[in-house]
Amino acid sequence: MIWLVWRQHRRQALFAVLGLLALAAFVVPSGLGMRRSYDDLGLGCIQAAGDGDLPGTCLDAIRTFTSQYSIEGSLSILLMFVPMLIGIFWGAPLVARELEHGTHRLVWTQGVSRRQWAVAKFGLVGGFTLLVALVFGFGVSWWMAPLNTAGIPRFDVFNFDVGGLAPVGYTLFALALGIVGGSLWRKVLPAMAASLVVFIGVRVAVTAFARPHFAAPVERGTSVEVLDTGVDPLAGDWVQGMEVRAADGSLLMDHASTVCNPGADDCGSMTGAVNWVMYQPGDRYWMFQLIETGIYVALAGVLLWFAFRRVRQLA
Repeated sequence: MIWLVWRQHRRQALFAVLGLLALAAFVVPSGLGMRRSYDDLGLGCIQAAGDGDLPGTCLDAIRTFTSQYSIEGSLSILLMFVPMLIGIFWGAPLVARELEHGTHRLVWTQGVSRRQWAVAKFGLVGGFTLLVALVFGFGVSWWMAPLNTAGIPRFDVFNFDVGGLAPVGYTLFALALGIVGGSLWRKVLPAMAASLVVFIGVRVAVTAFARPHFAAPVERGTSVEVLDTGVDPLAGDWVQGMEVRAADGSLLMDHASTVCNPGADDCGSMTGAVNWVMYQPGDRYWMFQLIETGIYVALAGVLLWFAFRRVRQLA
């Protein structure tokens, strides 16, 4: 059965390896180039400054670096689609193609039980998908590391979704979704279309409504007479809300902050006011990654359980 699965899916495996090699052909030279530029511009000043203020020369170097590699940062938008495409294009045909061509009847009457067939198919393809997703996720994380250190936040949706463990969860979820879609619609293209719609819907829902609440945000208030709000973008802090409150706690401005220099300005109603910020510290990045990956892996597990049951009922 293992040999049969390999023969059926070796072309997909070959394309996956070629795709990873093509990605590596861009990511590795680009990543090494970014690291050389990072060192040449003296951006070690970011770590050297610690929690203190960055000198002007360091800020200039950061602006030069991020401007030089702005295109690379934008490419992460395209990489967001990779887990979805891998999962759906591998998952949907896994069952649907057999049903569409009627070959499942031949397999299940040749001494191979439906359970054995499903375990071999789902297990081997799922294991290879997991390996590809791990290489992709941590490869992109390595590539983006200099940009993240220079101030492009890891919590940004276009960075969070393509690096670390998150692509593993997305890819396995898309794979399981495609398998279930194939077992329900019995044809490859409708299964792909349905899986795509559901995948996008779930991803948007989790990103917009669940992720911001994985942990209670840190709340910090500083006087409007102080420029520093205590949030450090270079550390990857994710600002979720800002507002200006009066001394009595009433809201003066929402989704904004302000500065009043009492030595030069008439603060007026802002006297005693506080800039209030709600944010997720950058050191929670991996906790959020684990939570989100766990959600999608759990969803994938439920879908695969349903697919196993569905295969046993197919005629």
